[in-house]
Amino acid sequence: MTKGGRGMGMTRREFVFLPPMWSILQLGGCLKQNKGDLNGKGRTSRDPVYLLVAGSLLTSIERGMKNKIEVPMRVEAHGSVAIAQLVKNGLKNPDIISVSDPILFERLIEPKWHVEFATNQMVVAYNKNTDGGKLVAKGGEEKWYEPILRNDIKIGRTDPNLDPLGYRTLFLLELAELYYGKINLKKEILSKSWVFPEIELMSYFEIGGIDAAIVYKNMAVERGYNYIELPLEINLSSPEKVNDWYSKVRYKLKSGEIVRGDVIKYGSTIWPEEFDAAIMNVFEEHIKGNYLQEFGFYIPEAYPKIVGDVPDGIGGVLDR
Repeated sequence: MTKGGRGMGMTRREFVFLPPMWSILQLGGCLKQNKGDLNGKGRTSRDPVYLLVAGSLLTSIERGMKNKIEVPMRVEAHGSVAIAQLVKNGLKNPDIISVSDPILFERLIEPKWHVEFATNQMVVAYNKNTDGGKLVAKGGEEKWYEPILRNDIKIGRTDPNLDPLGYRTLFLLELAELYYGKINLKKEILSKSWVFPEIELMSYFEIGGIDAAIVYKNMAVERGYNYIELPLEINLSSPEKVNDWYSKVRYKLKSGEIVRGDVIKYGSTIWPEEFDAAIMNVFEEHIKGNYLQEFGFYIPEAYPKIVGDVPDGIGGVLDR
């Protein structure tokens, strides 16, 4: 792995992404549909509902959502920035799109509406079976960074040009510099970091390839890995800290746009303007998110939250 497109005026970045990776999820059941192809441009009587989702959502859908619905589904996961480019360029035409930063809807994909349905927080996961991981664990919530700075520890992260987790990692490190009063903390930790695709990052714990990783909480919870919870000032989970704290940090994308620190949130939309009952059933289960909490996500009381001109049928679902 290396340490770590095309620029468009309305994008948040100049996009660069790794070869696509996906997981296909088949569930039992039959559904009458129209003819179509594997990219979801239509349907056959055997086609599943096609979901294109952020990598951090994949495991919860496979292990949680599939147990709560009988509609056949096909799930493909990428970093959310890669998803935005694939859809924008017409390379993918899914039934449902879910990303880990709704700003990608507002600036690039531009659906008429979307629904915010879950939040998350940043944590430092560590490998309890490596010497470096054990050192990070000893650092705890207030000193997690010190063992990384003092020792030869391999820490994983993702690429900010591929997914929001990547630039949120940079936000966390900048906020940590301010919160702990440690000059060059960000620079020094990045110098020890290894960059992986979002859907592969946690797998490197299993082979001892990295000692620690800066990830979303759910990514550690769903695999049963140990992790250190971080103060609200740096974990990007507190709405109360957006205006006076998180917004202090920013990241300049290659496209020239500035992304500011904010609370982590997930958004989803139905992509085709016309959709059938099967798509609606899957979408309803997905955005209501009852399965998500057991995998480390958080569902605020106000969620799901509609943004934009939502169709009448969708609004009715949220009221149920």
